[in-house]
Amino acid sequence: MANPTILTVDDDPAVSRAVARDVRRRYGERYRVVRAASADDALDAVREIKLRGEQLALVLADYRMPQMNGLEFLEAVMDLFPLARRVLLTAYADTGAAIEAINVVDLDHYLLKPWSPPEENLYPVIDGLLEAWLAAPDPSASETRVVGHRWSAPSFAVRDFLTRNLVPYRWLQAEEPEGSSLLTAAGLTADDLPLVVTADGKSLVAPTEAELATHVGLSTRPTSDFYDLVVVGAGPAGLGAAVYGASEGLRTVLVERQAAGGQAGQSSRIENYLGFPDGVSGAQLTDRARRQALRFGAEILSTREVVGLDAAGAGRVLRFGDGSAITAHSVVLATGVSYRRLEAPGLAGFTGAGLFYGSATTESLGCRGEEVYIVGGANSAGQAAVHFSRHARRVHVLIRSGDLHKSMSHYLIQQLEAIENVEVHPWTEVAAGAGDDHLQQLVLRDARSGETQTVDCSWLFVFIGAEPRTEWLSGVVARDPRGFVLTGPDLLAGGHRPPGWTLPRDPYHLESSVPGVFAAGDVRAESVKRVASAVGEGAMAVSLVHRYLEAQ
Repeated sequence: MANPTILTVDDDPAVSRAVARDVRRRYGERYRVVRAASADDALDAVREIKLRGEQLALVLADYRMPQMNGLEFLEAVMDLFPLARRVLLTAYADTGAAIEAINVVDLDHYLLKPWSPPEENLYPVIDGLLEAWLAAPDPSASETRVVGHRWSAPSFAVRDFLTRNLVPYRWLQAEEPEGSSLLTAAGLTADDLPLVVTADGKSLVAPTEAELATHVGLSTRPTSDFYDLVVVGAGPAGLGAAVYGASEGLRTVLVERQAAGGQAGQSSRIENYLGFPDGVSGAQLTDRARRQALRFGAEILSTREVVGLDAAGAGRVLRFGDGSAITAHSVVLATGVSYRRLEAPGLAGFTGAGLFYGSATTESLGCRGEEVYIVGGANSAGQAAVHFSRHARRVHVLIRSGDLHKSMSHYLIQQLEAIENVEVHPWTEVAAGAGDDHLQQLVLRDARSGETQTVDCSWLFVFIGAEPRTEWLSGVVARDPRGFVLTGPDLLAGGHRPPGWTLPRDPYHLESSVPGVFAAGDVRAESVKRVASAVGEGAMAVSLVHRYLEAQ
């Protein structure tokens, strides 16, 4: 098979030759380097690469080109090779356009011209991008297929797990010819679903998340039994802690029980995160952070549930559900929160079959032309309403209060007011649900008068409450009555340090009642429930970890 291609395009002949020369000198043995003198010529080359069934690894494109600028060219390349890494070559005066491109075309990097010497300003950038490209699975080269039923909760669970872990797959219903033929080939029937056929042809029947993770290339086992830092939870706070911990030389492992990103990773669009004026999806932000942590040397373990924490001398021991354990000098708790279950008669059996907690973006296309109901009034509910409005006939947002102003960001309220097929229902709660093999009806109740009405509903998405995942810390780490981890000044009662505190100082700001164990993000009591603050706390926790380790 031909080597993957690195494509360079610049209409300035001298620059074009220089960049191609420098790239070929370093990467010519492993990659085919193609030089184009115009965007049109470069697009022709991209189309030819696609027709030949070859791979495009990296594109370096000049911003100022006639007929088609670098942004427009990179957008066209994305349609053919969405996984190719993208670099914009700019002059100093065009850095504003380059920053815009980060959001418009999901630009990976921009380079200022001239980049001499390449050993310092060019090769480190390309090295990192090629590593990321090699690490990302190519769905055209290898494809995981999932066969299941539309209203099957286990089928939904498999699809949701793969989606949240950014594993490309193809969804086939058992009634479709291709789905039926896969079942026959595997010697199975429609009662044996869901079926997952991995890229290498292995059949998995109703696999657990751990089995799925192992067979789709996710890491599930630590390479060591001792680390400088263990981060529990891979939401924005945990990813931030892993990036900063690993980048500053700490041997770091990030442990996640389901999928990186947490609740933020399920968001269809985050528009108030610094540096992304046009917004960024939770999946994009998560993928970038995950790749960044891996690049700095952090380990990321998937489908590993931590069930216990013990202090053993200077070490902190984390016990897993399978009986194994790892030890570290320090721990950052970043387990986030989970959505509270909707306690209404008749709903319990429909989770994954019409009732979904979180955005469940896997169901977007299935909602086309349907009535969608969303319960909740915070930002996550608003982002979901905007997202589903593009597919659904109408989106109904149910809130128990009179309006959204106390719970939702102003920009989201404005967006919802401008979307014709979004309707907000104040003073409304779900009283009951009903259906056969899936959710089909809801009973809605007016919170003021108690009057009820029954509506047809097959799509209900719930975004209510915030329950911390801290039961496993009971009796070890001090928590507030709702289960959130107490840290820093909140641990000092009447000027006294927490019981069992052994150090001759007060707990650091993000430190828990166990020295060397820190909390960051939504799991921490009185934290600000925003992505930016969670990332900031993750970084701050690492600086406090350094201070703790130096004192030790």
